[in-house]
Amino acid sequence: MGNRYISERGEGKMKAIFWTFVLVLVAYICYKIAPPYVAEYQLQDKMQTEARYATVYRRTDEELRDIIFREMQDLSIPGHREDIKIENTGRYVKITVDYTVPLDLIFYHTEMHFSPTSENRSLT
Repeated sequence: MGNRYISERGEGKMKAIFWTFVLVLVAYICYKIAPPYVAEYQLQDKMQTEARYATVYRRTDEELRDIIFREMQDLSIPGHREDIKIENTGRYVKITVDYTVPLDLIFYHTEMHFSPTSENRSLT
């Protein structure tokens, strides 16, 4: 009867260690994956704002590209000015950015691909 309690106690400790490891692993993965998604959301918001006001302020393609590229730098998004594509007809503005973020988990290396797009049509 005494041996049975000892083995059950050891099994309980192993389960606790296993689930603690799983919880820490999930937290670590979230810690590494969340920032690129937050940055992409913020970039998307800035792109939407700039597309909305581009026709009002009569911004050129290069002005828009500079604004978006500055935002990418502020958000530490790896990319180049050439990754920013702009269609601007005066009445229609479309901004597209295509970039890749390296994801380095201790046991796995990959890249996350993002392609935020924003567009706006003038009401007039």
